[in-house]
Amino acid sequence: MTKQAVFTMKLEHDLRADFMAEAEAAHRPASQVIRELMREYVLRQREAREYDEFLRRKVEAGRGSLRLGQGLSNDEVEAEFSARRSKLHDGT
Repeated sequence: MTKQAVFTMKLEHDLRADFMAEAEAAHRPASQVIRELMREYVLRQREAREYDEFLRRKVEAGRGSLRLGQGLSNDEVEAEFSARRSKLHDGT
């Protein structure tokens, strides 16, 4: 990948010194470590956004089902699963 952009940032002197020392101890250029950190950050943010969208769609689908009268009350769900647990416990 061609590197054509320069990224400048301000940070504490001690943080920079510690980071540079750790990169050197790992025998890796600091810029390579920063690029990897940035890629990981972008990936995590993207995955979090995608999950939030997935969850939003699932909640909206559930709300739509309730509006159409297709949902069950909490008491109905509890009763159904209590019956299932009893059935499994009894071995029938």
